[in-house]
Amino acid sequence: MSECVIRDVRLPDHASRVDLLVRNGLIAAIGPRIVTDVRQVSGNGALLTPGFVESHIHLDKACILDRCHNETGTLEGAIASVGVAKMGFTEEDVHARGARVLKKAIVQGTNAMRTHVEIDPVIGLTGFNAVLRLKRDFAWALDLQICVFPQEGMTNNPGTEELLEAALSKGADVLGGCPYTDTDPNAQIRLLFEMATRHDVDLDFHLDFDLDPGWRHLDEIARQAIAFAWQGRVAIGHVTKLSALPPRQLRESVLLMKDAGIALTVLPVTDLFLMGRNRDHLVPRGVAPAHVFHAAGVCCTVATNNVLNPFTPYGDCSLTRVANLYANVHQLSTATELEACFDMVTAAPMQLISRPRSLVVGEEATFVALPAETGAQAIAEIARPSWGMKLGRISFEQPVARLLAPETVQGHEVETETV
Repeated sequence: MSECVIRDVRLPDHASRVDLLVRNGLIAAIGPRIVTDVRQVSGNGALLTPGFVESHIHLDKACILDRCHNETGTLEGAIASVGVAKMGFTEEDVHARGARVLKKAIVQGTNAMRTHVEIDPVIGLTGFNAVLRLKRDFAWALDLQICVFPQEGMTNNPGTEELLEAALSKGADVLGGCPYTDTDPNAQIRLLFEMATRHDVDLDFHLDFDLDPGWRHLDEIARQAIAFAWQGRVAIGHVTKLSALPPRQLRESVLLMKDAGIALTVLPVTDLFLMGRNRDHLVPRGVAPAHVFHAAGVCCTVATNNVLNPFTPYGDCSLTRVANLYANVHQLSTATELEACFDMVTAAPMQLISRPRSLVVGEEATFVALPAETGAQAIAEIARPSWGMKLGRISFEQPVARLLAPETVQGHEVETETV
């Protein structure tokens, strides 16, 4: 479909409903009533958003509950069980499981994603090669960014550094880190900054994934980001330690991250599942307060992390659901607060992965239609997208639910209606 007009939609910066004319994959016009005889798509008053962005997920180790289980429920238990399972991973296996997740994500309105892929001497480049294929296979619906990282350490795992270099040379987009599994965390951090600058790629660390505020690696990441002039090109994920900080220390952390240009990604489903396992009452939530950092101007995102594996035995890839969960955990309820949650699964992660999109004339016709009037409503009601478009082509659609009431109820005629 090279040309169409989308009738009767809401745009965030328009007071009234408008039409969009799409031509050759771009937004050609926006107006209250566009006169044209091209194919028409009914918007039915839907809210258009450039789409949801999954800023942190693991496609390579998704959907493996049939072969491994986290007996302890801890982070260490998850790493150990997946470490054994991945010995049997093949490229076709990773590709098939990753495709299953991508299909779920696409129909939930996700059209851009950063996936982390484990690299070490056990798995080699098998997972990376599979995900590289997925990037090509699903480009029609989703922009996939690949972040390679050493899940089980680097300085303590000979050969890992060379494999990371090879993956970057073969097309990996981002370099990740996991200092808390390394015998020399600071050395890993330094080596990864050196590698990132050689390859001119961004960094994205799994960091400070526990509830002990007495020590952390955040300070070293910030120091190296400034030393290497890599401000604005570093992200950190989980950082559950931030949830254990009193207000003064939390404010200091906000200032530190702003100064070092570090983005924060919070993964509420995994963090809730794994944290506080040593407590039998008043179990801490362990979910970093991203909204506090967001309000201060730090780039903050909320993401899925894992799907149906020992780190997270759940997942339908709905980012409205994950953002709604985050709002529940931090007791956010005002329109402003919920709009911030919406921003953390849309505009903020677009900034993080350097893939900005906007709904203006001349920009690509890539967006998702939500049955909501505002982003806040979409989060509050966990709105399920009606359809999506990528570069002017419909990439998915799902029927609206209908109530099938009997023809009469207590003597009155009843019409079937959509919900």
